[in-house]
Parts: sequence; C-alpha cells; structure tokens
Amino acid sequence: MNSNPYKLNAKLIASVTAVVVEGLLSGCSFLVLFKVLDIIFERSVQLSDIFWASAALALIILLRVVIYTIAYTGCQVGGSDVSRNIRIAIGDKLKSIPLGLFTKNRTGFYINAATSEVGDYEQILTHKVADIVKYSILLLAVGIYSTTLYLPIGLLILLSTFAVIPIMYLTIRQMRIYGIRKNLAREENVSAIAEYLAGSQTLRSYGLAGTKNQSLTQAMKDYSDVSYQYEAAIVPIGQSFAILSYLVLALSILLSVSAWMNGIITPATLIILIMMPLFTSKLNVTLYIAMTSYRNFMISKKKINRLFEEEEEGKNEQNADRICQCEIRFENVQFSYEPDEPVLANVSFTIPENKLTAIVGDSGSGKSTILNLLSRYYKPTAGDIKMGGLSIADMDPERVLSKMSLVDQDVFLFDDTVRDNIRYAKRHATDSEIEEACKIANCDRFIRSMEQGYETKVGENGNRLSGGERQRLSIARAILKNSPIILLDEATASLDIENELLVKQAIGRLLTKDKTVVMVAHTLPIVKHADQIIVLDNGSITECGTHEELIRKHGKYAAMWEASQRLA
Repeated sequence: MNSNPYKLNAKLIASVTAVVVEGLLSGCSFLVLFKVLDIIFERSVQLSDIFWASAALALIILLRVVIYTIAYTGCQVGGSDVSRNIRIAIGDKLKSIPLGLFTKNRTGFYINAATSEVGDYEQILTHKVADIVKYSILLLAVGIYSTTLYLPIGLLILLSTFAVIPIMYLTIRQMRIYGIRKNLAREENVSAIAEYLAGSQTLRSYGLAGTKNQSLTQAMKDYSDVSYQYEAAIVPIGQSFAILSYLVLALSILLSVSAWMNGIITPATLIILIMMPLFTSKLNVTLYIAMTSYRNFMISKKKINRLFEEEEEGKNEQNADRICQCEIRFENVQFSYEPDEPVLANVSFTIPENKLTAIVGDSGSGKSTILNLLSRYYKPTAGDIKMGGLSIADMDPERVLSKMSLVDQDVFLFDDTVRDNIRYAKRHATDSEIEEACKIANCDRFIRSMEQGYETKVGENGNRLSGGERQRLSIARAILKNSPIILLDEATASLDIENELLVKQAIGRLLTKDKTVVMVAHTLPIVKHADQIIVLDNGSITECGTHEELIRKHGKYAAMWEASQRLA
C-alpha cells in the first residue's frame, strides 16, 4: 500500500468544518430568542426591535439551510471519494495476495471486508463523523454560555455532557467483547451464503436447499444469536444514559424555577435555562448514538487493515524481465496443505524448454499441486522453483502468469458474451483474432450456431454451455494469449466421447513446437507421445522418462498403462 487510502480530502475536511458552523448557528438562535424575551419582560418592546430580531432569526435559518445543504453534500461526496480510494487499495491488495489463501476458509473475510466493512466505514464517515464534531462543540458552547446565565445550570449541562465519556467507555468495553464474536459470525455467515450459492444446484438435487441446509441455517442462527447478545449488552447502557440526560432536564427546571423565585435570574433567563437542558438532553443522546457508530467505524477500519496486513507475493519485476528461456526446475520442493500432512516430498525435476512434459499418477498423488505451485497459486513449504534459472518466488506473480496459459478442468467463464470471455486472454485483441483462435480450438462452429453468435451471453460461470464447449473456449483463450508456457490440468476429464475428441484435436493444435507444455492427465494414451513423462506416487517421483523407456522398466507407469489398455 503505497499511500494512505484513509486520507481525508480537502472537500471532506471543509464540509465537516461547515457542519460545525451550521451547528453553532443553531446555538445563535438562543441568543436572539433571549434578547427578544428580555425586551418583552422589560416592557420596552419596540416594533423595530422585534423586526430586527425576526430578520436575524430568518437570516440564521437561511444560512443554516444553505450551509447544511452544501456541507452534507460535501461530506457525502468527500466520504465517497475516501471509500473509493479504500476500495481501489483493496483491489490492488487482493491482486498481490497468494491465490491459495482464497481457499483457506477466508472467502467470507475478503468479501466482508471489501463490501460490508467498506460500506459501513463510508456510511459513518459521511453521516456521523461531522455530527460528532458538531454536537461536541455545540454542547460545550451551550454549556459555557449557560454558566454565564446561571452557573449551577451551566455546570449541570457540562457535567451531563462529560458523562458521555464513562458511558462510552462501558459501551466500548461491551462492543469489544461482543463485537469480535459478531464480526466472526458475520464472516462465517457470508462464507456460508457464498458456498450455498455456489453449490445450490447440487444441494437442490439432494433436497438440501433452503432451511434444510444445516450449515447455512446454523451460520445464520449463530449470526442472529450473537447480534441479539450484542444489542442486549449495549442497549441498556444507552437507555441508562438517555434516562440520566432527561433527569438532568428535570433537575435543571427545579433549579431554574427556584433561582427565579428567589430573584437570582430574570424571567427571560428562566425560559432560556429551561429550554437549554431540553435542547442539550436530546443532543447528548444523539451524540452518544453517533459515538457508538464511530466505534463501529473504527472496528470496520481495523478489519479492513487486517486485509491490508495479509502477506503478499514477492514482486521483483527485474527478475521477471530477465527470463529469456522457459526451462523450469523444481529443486527439493516440499508442500503441505496442512501441517504434518505432506502432499509433495522433496520433489526435484526439470521441465525442458519447448518440450511436452506429462505428469501422471493416482488421484491425490500431487499432480495438480505441481501446477498450482508453478502458477504461484501456492508457495512451496520448502525448496525452490526456478524459471530460466531464476526463482519465481522473487518475481511479480502477474509477470510470471503472463508467460503462462492454463487450461483447467474447471473452466471459469464470466456472465458476459462469448467474444468478451475470450478477449480476457488478450485485452486489445481484434474480432478477427478472436474468431481465428476459436476456429483453431474447434469452437467457432458451435458459437455461430447460437442465436447471437459471438455476442451470446454464456450465463454465470458459463452455465448455458456444456462442459466440452466451456473447455474449448478455455483452449481458445490459451491460443489467443499465445504465451510460451502451457499448463494443462486434466483438460479432457469428465467429457463425453465426442467432446473429448474435439478437445484433444484443439489441444493438439495448441501444442506447437515453440511451447513449453506441462500436462497433467488421468488417461495415459494422451501422454504417450510426450517428450518426458513424470510418474508421481504419494507425493514423490517414482519414475521419469519417455513412454517407451517407462514401459521397459516394468514399474508403476507400465502397470498403469496395462490397466488402461485392458479398460480400453
């Protein structure tokens, strides 16, 4: 984070200042009213005095309306500018966070921080911060002015104003206790909702939609319960403060009337002193509510900061620029998703430049993990991965990924047109370049058969397309990107015979001689002609060589090949 995204802009500061001025003008109304009452009770009423007093009140009201409109509009715009900067900073931060963290039960945290917390921060910044400053200054000004009219009442008003400090301390202590629980419950709730939406089709097929889904309903119940506990702990404190504020009003009336009856104050002063506590009692309660919101404001800021403090990938752009060849080396690489549960154990091998390297093995042997490490989705627990002799751990992930095209078994498509989904691979690609890539990838025909052709929207995550069609669009992306390294992860898995044949043809056109290709496959015939085949077993390399060499060894690969031939 190069600059402070929370920095207040000049427009917001000026608007808060204007709000304070508007508040002080509301206090000036009491001065005018006091002058009018004083004239009336002294029986020296002149029409001109009433006229000028009325004109002064009208001017004050007009100024307040104008200043209020400008100030609160400025607060809204200035606060929105701050929240925009925060959202941009969050977007930049998310780009630098290791991709693997997005799968470690942290989706709810990231979504919550980037949406709800920034929204809460903006709401309080634009509506409550100015009010806190205004009400605090106004209450002090009214209290000090009241001491000049009658010291006991002024001190009572100031005392009730400063009473908000210990009350806020008690409130903040309760918010700290229950606020952490509430925030964690909200994160879990967001994660549960995201998970439910992602798997809604599967859940419906098993009759587990809606309230029958226990994980979702439990997350919502937990959030509801902790929210109730949060409010139950704070509301009584606020209500006690409200009662205290209005008790001050009753005591002020008693003292004021007593002082008037004893000739200490004038009738005009009596009326003003009765009105003052009525005014300040309401302000005290409003200030308390605003300050409670400000505490939530700080909680939101703290949670956003937690996101900013997340670890980042290395960003040595100079190293990325120095890559002049695409030989890849794994050097004693170890990796674990969970402590003491190794997925890869001291794996070392070389992927030659401009050659096809296939990785095979049983399910769970670590094949896809190797691709995830290579594409910087995760970082090795130990060891190093080098590209062109340079460690990719020291490179900007975006620069590393710019040299790779990934064709995954789980293709992600945006709810956009076919054309724009493919254009993500090359932002400024022409329509003819996109269509040529689609022809090579065996998808031009089915695209043109759709009602709107390349302008057809594919639906959320491409749900309007078949698995084979999505896979071929993914290959078209890779062809359009034309990167020197191709990663294929089970690209023909779960396809019917016709689609598998079309996808294999598309992959064959993608694998030109000037590409460094790493292919993870579950069917061995597709890797038979690879320049190098790496056999994984329980996270370790057991064999490496060409198809013919591995068959002659009569080891793990030969057994897998014989089994595949029997099934064929």
